[in-house]
Amino acid sequence: MKALLHTLLWGWLWAVAMPLASAAQTLPQTLDGAATLPNLRTVIVAQHGKMIAERGYHGGAVDRPANIKSASKTVVAALVGIAIDKGVLEGVDQPIAPLLKGDLPPNPDPRLAKVTIGQLLSMQAGLARTSGPNYGRWVGSRNWVRYVLAQPFVDDPGGGMLYSTGSTHLLSAILTRATGKSTLQLSKEWLGPQPGFAITAWARDPQGVYFGGNQMSMTPRSLWAFGELFRNGGRSSDGKALISPRWIDAAWAPRTHSVFTGDGYGYGWFARRIGARDVRFAWGYGGQMLYVVPSLDLVVVMTSDPDQPSGSSGYLLELHALLGKLMAAPELATR
Repeated sequence: MKALLHTLLWGWLWAVAMPLASAAQTLPQTLDGAATLPNLRTVIVAQHGKMIAERGYHGGAVDRPANIKSASKTVVAALVGIAIDKGVLEGVDQPIAPLLKGDLPPNPDPRLAKVTIGQLLSMQAGLARTSGPNYGRWVGSRNWVRYVLAQPFVDDPGGGMLYSTGSTHLLSAILTRATGKSTLQLSKEWLGPQPGFAITAWARDPQGVYFGGNQMSMTPRSLWAFGELFRNGGRSSDGKALISPRWIDAAWAPRTHSVFTGDGYGYGWFARRIGARDVRFAWGYGGQMLYVVPSLDLVVVMTSDPDQPSGSSGYLLELHALLGKLMAAPELATR
């Protein structure tokens, strides 16, 4: 509890006090000052669908592919939403066991039959985590899907948030089996019509299922293009309806909270107030960030050194503070 209170206090200081203290800075001044963050690699700022600024730092470039790490969970969640809209999946309350019956453990815990697609999306499956200290054993296993499904329950389905990359990987496997196509192919068909969106590299598990929740590469500009879909109500920049507004509302609605940061979490998106604004963001290890600020019609991308931690080091709060400074810049603060 003390650790959580400490995190929340510093989060308030960085996300509220610091942006207010530097509200007079212009956008170029703020971007120049961001160079003091040694792990930062790129920043893209766009408003009303138009690029306002893009910068590279410490060797980074906005047109060079970057491993977006767990920000890929947000991409997979979007594919699930599209699959539901298309009728490929029944909905967020659909149980997962029949969809993955070939990989269920013998004599499974009865609670496994109650786990739903929505609970995987919101990290509320109840299964022991395959992230953090358990990550290495999981990705070293022969069958990642079976490994996740064989984990013991540490909470009931629908309970507290248990951030686990394995939950998102089950979603990738479900999409693959329900459609007969890989999630990479689905991303090309369902998200590819958005100009500028492309996944340049994506790891797979031993059975060939694309990694649902990590090791996805795209350029920062491509990540911006993905964010634009959500800013624009699910429509591509040339007017195609790709994601339903109903799904965006569902994905952005906080359903649980992170025990590490206190942030709300929906379907692949974190929720937080920064400055005086409600923000939705995707977050990957090291500080791979996609921010959407609906009240400013703003999308901001930040990429960072993928080999350095961001949450435990306090760097994530520095990125939130940078966003707060950008939002306070006179060029962006009024619509």
